[in-house]
Amino acid sequence: MKPRLLHLGPLRRSLAEALEAHFSVTNAAKAADFSSDGSGIVAVAVSSTSVRITPEFFDRLPDLRVISTFGVGFDHIPVDEAYKRGILVSHTPDVLDEEVADTTVGLLLATLREIPQAARYVREGRWEFAPYPLTRGTLRGRTVGILGLGRIGRAVGKRLEGFGIPIYYHSRRPVEGVPYGYCKTALALAEAVDTLIVLVPGGPETENLVDAAVLTALGEDGVLINVARGTVVDDDALLNALEKGRILGAGLDVFRDEPRVPEGLRLRDDVVLLPHAASASVATRRAMDDLVVANLVAWLGGRPLLTPVPR
Repeated sequence: MKPRLLHLGPLRRSLAEALEAHFSVTNAAKAADFSSDGSGIVAVAVSSTSVRITPEFFDRLPDLRVISTFGVGFDHIPVDEAYKRGILVSHTPDVLDEEVADTTVGLLLATLREIPQAARYVREGRWEFAPYPLTRGTLRGRTVGILGLGRIGRAVGKRLEGFGIPIYYHSRRPVEGVPYGYCKTALALAEAVDTLIVLVPGGPETENLVDAAVLTALGEDGVLINVARGTVVDDDALLNALEKGRILGAGLDVFRDEPRVPEGLRLRDDVVLLPHAASASVATRRAMDDLVVANLVAWLGGRPLLTPVPR
């Protein structure tokens, strides 16, 4: 008899088949939707970072021993509480780093050069009557700051080196072996650059890390790119900075209450919006699914998790 697994989130066919090869699978879109008896469920697979798990949820799964979540971020899971209860947690780093870094640089260029706006201008037939206005934004002469120089941050930095622009960064501590300037705080980083790329993890420690002071420090030509978590940026401060002309624009792939996006951001033409799509290619998402399953299979075989969430 196969061990029981609870899957939370949208269940893609390839993921379903892989899980069902090893487990007896029960599905629920959200943790709150699961109302059955959780006894005997030893594993949980989470296929979306928008699925929130609370410590109370663990009380309903007394036999739970492992959680495998889709994505690098794990702020949707109370990891400390899980480890206190002897529940292991894995995520899917590495396999998406290059894809996310590619998208990050693409989003930066799209924001600076207004690529989506120009494409819409052509589709609407407006080019026949007047040329598209020159863009204020350009990567020429800019200085870029990377807020969070982890795996993805370093991959973004390598790409930006090819543009021949100065790069600075802020992380909790200096990173050895990188040729970028280190700033001790997020505010100091914003003061040193005019383009800020946000790549820190979500969670209470980074909530509203990019606030009014940080945005003001970027200056009137400042551009914000967020591919981390929506909670890292103070939405009200960002809208105010855009409305008052304190920064030039923003490119956002993540939002505080996904998939709901604040109307003020949706209506602005100086903001480029993506639907949390930085890793959303068929190949990369398949690799992430495969790693979710591989971690569970490793645990099932009595082996260490391949990519455990750090304690």
